[in-house]
Amino acid sequence: MLERGKISASQMGMMMFLAVVASGVMWIPGITGKYARNDLWLSPIWAAFIGVITVWTAIRLHRLYPQKSAIQYSEEILGRLGGKVIGFLMIFFYLHLTGFIVRSYAEFIVANFLHRTPVSVIVISMIGVCAFAVTGGVEVVGRTAQLFFPVFLIPVFFMPLLLGDMKLDYLFPVLEHGVLPSLKGALVPGGWFSEMFIMSFFLPYVKDVEKGMRSGFLTVFGITMLLTMINLFILFVLGKQVGDFLFPVMVAFRYISVAEFFENMESLIMAIWILGMFVKISVFYYVTVMGAGQWMRASEYRYLVLPFGLLIGLFSFWSYPDFDTGLQFDMYAFPFYGPSILTVLPLLLLLVGSLRKRQQSRSQVIRP
Repeated sequence: MLERGKISASQMGMMMFLAVVASGVMWIPGITGKYARNDLWLSPIWAAFIGVITVWTAIRLHRLYPQKSAIQYSEEILGRLGGKVIGFLMIFFYLHLTGFIVRSYAEFIVANFLHRTPVSVIVISMIGVCAFAVTGGVEVVGRTAQLFFPVFLIPVFFMPLLLGDMKLDYLFPVLEHGVLPSLKGALVPGGWFSEMFIMSFFLPYVKDVEKGMRSGFLTVFGITMLLTMINLFILFVLGKQVGDFLFPVMVAFRYISVAEFFENMESLIMAIWILGMFVKISVFYYVTVMGAGQWMRASEYRYLVLPFGLLIGLFSFWSYPDFDTGLQFDMYAFPFYGPSILTVLPLLLLLVGSLRKRQQSRSQVIRP
């Protein structure tokens, strides 16, 4: 076994929560508002169905093949050649996605704060810091998520400070143009919900597997509630114009001013957001390296951390040539790219794996 560490069910839930939400809280209101307008609060609810299906699929596969990750049971389901192809596809996907996440983070930092800092400096520094966490193993990543999880939720408690600038009338009329706009707005968050499949890489290391399975569904519920709440708060402040802003959360928090003491909250929000992105990138970095180690059947995955860190850095520039291209990919490609690899493909593996297990049990019964 490449990893000997163990994590609790709650730690796995926090890792998945931050892995999905960390980048979403900044982008989701603007993207969903572009399509759903004042119905943007409904979009995360529709998107959550993809999360539920993905988690259910990961749990069923784990019950069929306990103590194995998606890379490992792909070979058992499809044979060595077919499993190697699927495993390589998943590793390439996670490598590409991790590079994209790192570059998105760097572009956001440069666009909002460090205007004169080269993007490469931010990319290299974040990959370097995350490499230390990944080298420490699943326990280090899990404890980091547990430490930063409550800190990441601090901005939620500051949202009531926006009450003076809120107008509840912006919520109405509900479903003025039917349900289709909110469904369109659900496409992008649906792609992020499909990322919940990372739990298939962590379930073999959870101390109490049954609690770990339940924490998957609780995480989907928590993500849905948080994104819905944020969308509502941002809607009440910015109205239907929320879709006109690229980072509406940052715009809304600039409205906060309490007794001329609580002001310029966007700096605090940025600092907290960076902690969340550190956990998110560490989680995907770990999954990429661990998956590669399992695919190669290596005895140790830690020697892959630095080479894959270099690849992630290269992919961050190769897959994200400029900010506009990255935004187009996130809005129009990933809603189909992500679920195809992380929801549809696992469903097909589950179907074939279930049929194989059924055939094996029948053959054992027929055998004298």
